[in-house]
Amino acid sequence: MNKKHFLKNTNPLFEKSKKKKQDVNKIIQVSNKKFKGGSKLIIQQHRHQGVFVARGKEDAICTKNMVFGESVYGEKRILIKEKDQKSEFRIWNPFRSKLSAAILGGIDDIYLKPGMKVLYLGAASGTTVSHISDIIGIDGTIYAVEFSHRSGRDLLNLAKKRQNIIPIIEDARHPQKYRMFLTMVDLIFSDIAQPDQARIMSINANHFLRSGGFFIITIKASCIDSTSEPSLIFSKEVQKLQKENFKPIEQITLEPYERDHAMVFGKFRTQKFSN
Repeated sequence: MNKKHFLKNTNPLFEKSKKKKQDVNKIIQVSNKKFKGGSKLIIQQHRHQGVFVARGKEDAICTKNMVFGESVYGEKRILIKEKDQKSEFRIWNPFRSKLSAAILGGIDDIYLKPGMKVLYLGAASGTTVSHISDIIGIDGTIYAVEFSHRSGRDLLNLAKKRQNIIPIIEDARHPQKYRMFLTMVDLIFSDIAQPDQARIMSINANHFLRSGGFFIITIKASCIDSTSEPSLIFSKEVQKLQKENFKPIEQITLEPYERDHAMVFGKFRTQKFSN
């Protein structure tokens, strides 16, 4: 069973639908933290660094937009006006981002902080990557690995506007092909729907993840074994991670946003090795 959700799941902002053309540049105008017309909207800091809660008629989580005036995947934006300052926040849709779903599900720690270096495997078009980009800020770096050239084009365009994203169009099974682009990272995020995804993350972690660093992995049960119970599959994947020097700390399922999906959060090996 999933944990109690931090916010409502029936939010119209999160309707599961394809991107609508009219929503791409839609901004919710807010003056002095209130909707025009009298409806109140308050932006509050979430307990996770870099994540915020927009509280109004409906609640939503969001990140502070690193690139003012730009949406990434048609998400709504909230413009905050206070005196002479403007801030913009991007609604983080849990139907489009598994990490958002995990946060709404009540995950204890996402391990992301400003200034971190992150390796993201399976970056796709950059939906979740863009929100992590907001969280880690200009002093952080996210190395976004994606094998599909179609998604890679979107990723390249995203990186043109966000200086902390380094796109890598390559197969995550072969980290030696992109080792020259990376330094050691603080966290590895794996969103690769493959039966050997634990091994793929392990290979990359051994190349790039510092000892004592963190990991996040998404598990899609049907991609591992379409005949077994999801809970059994999740358990076996956790065992695989443990054998690969990962220390799983927390596991959470993603209902109602994703069916038969789980995410596991934890640490990489903590023992020190002598030269």
